[in-house]
Parts: sequence; structure tokens; C-alpha cells
Amino acid sequence: QYSGARLKVASNPPAFTFGQTNRTPAFLNNFPLGKVPAYQGDDGFCLFESNAIAHYLSNDALRGATPQAAAQVLQWVSFADSEIIPPASAWVFPTLGIMQFNKQATEQAKEDVKKVLTVLNQHLATRTFLVGERVSLADVTVACSMLWLFKQVLEPSFRQPYTNVTRWFVTCVNQPQFKAVLGEVKLCEKMAQFDAKKFAEMQPKKEAPAKKEKGGKEAAKPQEKKEKKKEEKKPAPEEEMDDCDAALAAEPKAKDPFAHLPKSSFVMDEFKRKYSNEDTLTVALPHFWEHFDREGYSIWYGQYKYPEELTLTFKSCNLITGMFQRLDKLRKNAFASVILFGTNNDSSISGIWVFRGQDLAFTLSDDWQIDYESYDWRKLDPNSEECKTMVKEYFAWEGDFKHVGKAFNQGKIFK
Repeated sequence: QYSGARLKVASNPPAFTFGQTNRTPAFLNNFPLGKVPAYQGDDGFCLFESNAIAHYLSNDALRGATPQAAAQVLQWVSFADSEIIPPASAWVFPTLGIMQFNKQATEQAKEDVKKVLTVLNQHLATRTFLVGERVSLADVTVACSMLWLFKQVLEPSFRQPYTNVTRWFVTCVNQPQFKAVLGEVKLCEKMAQFDAKKFAEMQPKKEAPAKKEKGGKEAAKPQEKKEKKKEEKKPAPEEEMDDCDAALAAEPKAKDPFAHLPKSSFVMDEFKRKYSNEDTLTVALPHFWEHFDREGYSIWYGQYKYPEELTLTFKSCNLITGMFQRLDKLRKNAFASVILFGTNNDSSISGIWVFRGQDLAFTLSDDWQIDYESYDWRKLDPNSEECKTMVKEYFAWEGDFKHVGKAFNQGKIFK
């Protein structure tokens, strides 16, 4: 909000489902820990850890315009990580039902929070913001780290000795840039307490063991079956699930988006082998048209909507690669040739896609919907000369490409 960086946040279905999207091979390929927040730029540049992402998306004014200011910003960012977040989590998380209450840990956390507030209160006695005369990344980081303290547990009597901190926090969260992200922040009126019922509801439910049957039928079974039963190995005890596993377990099992379609005579893998290992024009293309199932598959033309935003060609290619990575689970039922045309600062992206079924495949799964809205899509008639020409040119990476108006630069294949 402060730097003007344009950011598309994928935090809810269908763009992102916690416990599913962050466990996919495409996600783990870029972010091996499988954690969020995670950042991926249009050029394919990836970052994890919120402080690194915030630093990258900031401008010089936020990071600190001088070496001294930059060091002070880093000081307060580190302070938030090491001094605020641990006690804040130990105190607040039990009140939200996501951590078991421990009286000793909570009392210690309260004392640690008081020390933090004292340091901040003294520093802000003569300052409006933490570093310099304007909001910096220090204010953004520290304020966000204290957000749930002020919302959940810092009731008026507790925060009364720290008026400078409260004044600074209220000033920050009422800035338009903060409000755009956080909305209205209401300060705590009464200190929240641990809610045992809420905590129990938040825990993953374990199935009760099946009851043993009683009666004559069981007793009447042959001795041989009883002996076999004794020999069966006992199942290994279940490992305790971490928060991410619990969230994953709570989500419904993903269904095959193409399960409703009848079996097709067109074997996609066979065509892909021909395309990869043999000549495109003399072998792969004839094979494609000879075996293509017009009822079971469809052909689409996709064109990137924002060519004016494309700059260096290598960054534009990374845009295509990034999309392919996020569509990893679609590979079995799709094939595409996407081409970058033109040169630096004067380029366009378009491609031919072959999908299982007659619908645009991206809409069939939440995992596939991050990029497709950046393209205009048009379904082609497989019997038309236009379609046959475009398939030939895009698959072979050669031809007039009259509809583009720019020279071929390089291409990427999704298979």
C-alpha cells in the first residue's frame, strides 16, 4: 500500500486452499517448506519469510533512506521477531483456541510483553514513528506483530502505563494504507481468556475405536480364523498431526476434475511421445489429427491481456514458466505450446492449448485458477482451417503468425 507495488493476494479458495495448495509439487518446487506467506513475481522470482517479502516490496523510504535509518529499520524488524512475537503468541493463541493454555507460560508472556511495551513507550516518548518522521517498514512490522495483542488482551487497565505505545499504534492503524489491509481495528475492552470449548472444537477429531461384537456368532467361528486373527500385526500408533496436517486432514479429499468425462480414444501420452521424440511436421502433427477425439477434447487459443506490461523477454518467459509450474496437476489431461513474440519492451504472449473435455479446464479445479484470468480465451473449431493453421504454427514454432504481427522469439511447451 505504501510503496505502490501491485500485489495479487491468493489467500482463499479457489486461488489458495491452506493444506492443499501449499502441499502441491508446484508450490513445494518454489517453496520447499510448504509455508505461507510466499511470494512469486511475474518474472518467476520467489521469496519466503514475511520480512524478506515485505523488504522486497518496499521502497527506499520504507526501508530507510540512509544507512543509519536502514539499520534502525532492521533493528525494529528483528525486535518484532525475537521480542514481540514469541510472548504475544504464547499469550494470545490460547485465547483464540489454537494453543493449549499453560498458566505459567501465560504469566511469563505477560511479563515479557510488559518489558516490550516499556522499551517502546520510552522510545516513542519523543517520536511519532519508530524511525524518522514518517511510517517505515519498522512501524508496519511492529504494529502488525502487536495487532492481536491490542485486539485480544491489552485491555485499558493493562495498556494504561504505555500511553505512547497506544498513541503510536492507533496512529498507525488509522492510516489509509493500514486500513486498506486491516480494516477497522477495535482495541480490546476486556482481556480475552482461554476458552476450553473453543480449543476442543479446533482440534482434529479422532475416530472412536470400533466396539467389539458380543454374542454367539463370534464364539462360533472356527478356531483357525481365531489363530489367524492373533497373527495379524497391530497397526502402528498414529503420529500426532501438526497444524498443517490437521488442516489438510480437515479438508475434503480432492476429486479428479475430469472424472465425469467418458473415456476418450485419443491417448494424450502417446501424442506427447511422438511430439517429443519425432519430427513435428512429418510425424507428430499427422498423428495428432489422425487420432484427435473431437468429442473428448477441445482446442483453445489464449492471449495474454496485458502486453504493455511485458518488459525484458527473459522476464516474460518466466511468466509462462511460472504458470506452467502452477498447473502441474493438469499435465495428464492437457498439452500446450505458448510462444513469446517480439523483443524487449515490445512483446506479446499467446498459445494453443488442448484440454480434456469441451470446457476451459482451468475452471475445473481451484489449484488452476491463479493465472488463467490474465488471458483472453477463445475456443477453436477443430474442423476449421484457422484452427489447423494455428495448431501447425504453434506446435512447430514456425509460420507466418499473421494474427500476431510480431516475430517469433521463443516458445515453451506444457506436456
